[in-house]
Amino acid sequence: MPEFRLLGDIEVRLDGRPIAIGYARLRHVLAVLLLEINRPVPVDEIVGRVWGERRLPRNPRGAVQHSVSVLRQALAVIEDVSISRRPAGYQLDADAGTVDVHRFAALLREARATEEDERAAELFEQALELWRGELCTGLDTRWAESERAALDAQCQAARCDLTDIRLRLGRHTALLAELSGQAQRYPLDERVAGQYLLALYRSGRQAQAFEYYHQVRHRLAEQLGVDPSASLQRLYQRILAADPELAAPERPPSPGLTPVPVPRQLPARPRSFTGRERELDDLTTALNTAEGPGGTMVISAIGGSGGIGKTWLALHWAHENLDRFPDGQLHVNLRGFDPTGEPMPPAVAVRGFLDALGAGPAALPSGEDAQVGLYRSLVADRKMLIVLDNARDSDQIAPLLPGSTSCTVVITSRRRLTGLVTGHGAHILDLDVLGPAEARDLLARRLGNERVAAEPRPLAELLEGCAGLPLALGIVAARAAAHPGFPLASLAGELRDLAGRLDTLDGGELATNMRAVLSWSYHALAPETATVFALLGLVPGPDIDTAAAASLTALPATRIRAILRDLESASLVQQHVPGRYRMHDLVRLYAAEQAQRDGDDEVRTSALRRLTDFYLHTALNAEQLLQSLLPPIELGEPAAGCHPSPLNDQATALAWFTIEYPNLLAMQRLAAAQGWAMSVWRLARSVTTFLYRQGRFPAALTALRTGEAAVADLDDPIVATGSHQLLGAIFSELGQYDNALRHLTLAEQGGDLPGQAYTDHTLGWLWSLRGDNQRALRYATRALHRYRSLNMVAGQSRELTVIGWYLAQLGEYDKARTQCAAALGLARRHGQVEDEGLTLGILGHIAHHTGKQVAALGYLRQALAILREIGNTYYEATVLDYLGRCHEAIGDIGSAHAAWREALRLYRIQHRTTDAERLDENLGSGPAS
Repeated sequence: MPEFRLLGDIEVRLDGRPIAIGYARLRHVLAVLLLEINRPVPVDEIVGRVWGERRLPRNPRGAVQHSVSVLRQALAVIEDVSISRRPAGYQLDADAGTVDVHRFAALLREARATEEDERAAELFEQALELWRGELCTGLDTRWAESERAALDAQCQAARCDLTDIRLRLGRHTALLAELSGQAQRYPLDERVAGQYLLALYRSGRQAQAFEYYHQVRHRLAEQLGVDPSASLQRLYQRILAADPELAAPERPPSPGLTPVPVPRQLPARPRSFTGRERELDDLTTALNTAEGPGGTMVISAIGGSGGIGKTWLALHWAHENLDRFPDGQLHVNLRGFDPTGEPMPPAVAVRGFLDALGAGPAALPSGEDAQVGLYRSLVADRKMLIVLDNARDSDQIAPLLPGSTSCTVVITSRRRLTGLVTGHGAHILDLDVLGPAEARDLLARRLGNERVAAEPRPLAELLEGCAGLPLALGIVAARAAAHPGFPLASLAGELRDLAGRLDTLDGGELATNMRAVLSWSYHALAPETATVFALLGLVPGPDIDTAAAASLTALPATRIRAILRDLESASLVQQHVPGRYRMHDLVRLYAAEQAQRDGDDEVRTSALRRLTDFYLHTALNAEQLLQSLLPPIELGEPAAGCHPSPLNDQATALAWFTIEYPNLLAMQRLAAAQGWAMSVWRLARSVTTFLYRQGRFPAALTALRTGEAAVADLDDPIVATGSHQLLGAIFSELGQYDNALRHLTLAEQGGDLPGQAYTDHTLGWLWSLRGDNQRALRYATRALHRYRSLNMVAGQSRELTVIGWYLAQLGEYDKARTQCAAALGLARRHGQVEDEGLTLGILGHIAHHTGKQVAALGYLRQALAILREIGNTYYEATVLDYLGRCHEAIGDIGSAHAAWREALRLYRIQHRTTDAERLDENLGSGPAS
């Protein structure tokens, strides 16, 4: 059965399937022939109706002839449809009932000829159901506009005729919603106004009827300069007089036309919902605040990545608060991120809401804006909840927002809907992953407490593998529940395999396939943004800042910032502190898969080389700013597209190391996996000074051993010497003196003059730690001579400092004080801040041991302030220890214990067991305070 549609887009269907007609002008020629079906249309009229007066083709008659020829071919598959050439023009022969416009007219004629109201109403409704939009969308000639206006007038007249019938049938209450929309669309139509007045009056809304009449009268006077018609004035007077003849007819409504129920469109309450107490409170607080004086419409936008639990939160909260929305709840899945591809157009969502609100086809205006207006009219002043789930962006949502402050709107989206904040004052609620306790509770609710308690270690692995993501936890729970006799350990083993983790998180359907759910967000990205997202999946560390991301991608800083904002808005990265971004573990796995699938090896390798160079160049520059005794490394230029961060002073260097240290270690592991041996060693070298200051010697040893293994096969004596020096220093601090001496002995056999000076310095410290301060003094003196020959101020300052310490340890306090005074002067002249702090600490030590406690307290407090400022927590602990001793010596036990408690905390962090045990004993023997 063929079907020709001219109302709305021009379409041809055969047995429900569309037939392609081709370009727009061809469809317009077809429309002209269909409107004059079974009658010839002169060629000149076809030209005028299709092309108008200003856009004529070079050969108009030839264009019509060509169009007809193509149409004949397209329509050849339809029986009893043909286009023929007649003397008067071209004629399309077909059953007029197959064309929606002609069927519309035929149904109107039949309805008006029918005397039975029920049957007439049915025919009018059938006619109006054909109305999908204005006639021949896209055809913009003067003829088309004229035909369109005439048909619009027929449609409006049909609506009014149908309304008159329904009023006669006593269906005024059901008509209120439709008439409200009609009154908004046709504010000067007095027939519509009269129908709305009558429906309001019969529905017991006399006050509203009076108010509406005065609005119409004012509008007519202001816009047309006339009074209401005599018939409308008479109706108003009869309403004022409560004319009994205006009462509704006493006849029951026909079956199937009962009043529309209050919409209850919410899906079922989610099972196994757990946690989110803060977020639930936030939603309720937003509603409570808006209900106060001067309240506004509540719009809460719940954002977060796919699988984070946005819809569960929205539905759980909605069901918990149903009593606050007595006028109903509307719900729509906008399919913003959906495997079917295209998001739902707002017009489709509005049409669904209108159906739920009782606006039948006859009441629907043809334009999208008019339908939005009708929707807002129907929800005005109602206490309703509107849940807009899975929204794509603010543009998709804006037409669905009511205009009434009585409504509450809850939105979920993977994108951060900042447009709603700026344009509508929305309350943004970003969801993060579940905490460990909440995640465990979710699994326990699905699997039972006994089962999860029986396997604590596999349970911990499952929780770690899901990383708090509710969808991942739900998939794991579903798979475990499907095999109640299987141990959780088997599923935990699958999750343990990082490469196959996303395969494990597959529940057998698209909605429960972690990879598929993430893909819907990925495929919505712009191409450049998608490329950056994939490269971020290669980043080995826990997070990344914009400068590192710019080097990774070889993009300008301004561009990468914009792209990272897009990814944050899409909930694929999280800006957990200003300028720093991280990915959820499972999102990172998916991103890395895309990098492997869509990129090539050269692109990935270049990106990682740039990132390595970024961290390496920035870190080695920062290490020198920390006044390292180690000579600088000549690196050459970084890879093209890499721009290391410019750090200018100790404070910024220390702050950078504090933040980036985990990334530096992760980068070292990646460089080792790539076989970039020299980068592995240099990254180890770059973190040593920072870790030394922090007293994190086991971490430094791990990094240095990784570096040593990487360069073992390199024939580079400078690197070998440097490795032995640093390993010797760290082994010394760890109390592994034999290992330390072995490495430092090897270091003595090589290295340039600065390297030899550092080896002497480190040997001196080793012997001091072993209790031989006399030998330590000899090595320090030799190191000082070498640093002086090199004119290396940092080395001279440090050696004078340690010489003062060794002399103090030997009890030669006067000599020690002299050396420290020289060290302090040199350090202050040349800005060697760390040595200034260390020297002040030694002077405090000397003063304490020579009975000058007040002076000792002054030195130690100055030292403490400096060491804290530069982040040297290792010696901060030592200075606090001595502060406690000084306070104890003058009888201030409370202050002594306060200093010792802080020192004890640092000793424990630094694994300085002997010192910690000593202070434990000191604190145990004194007052609890």
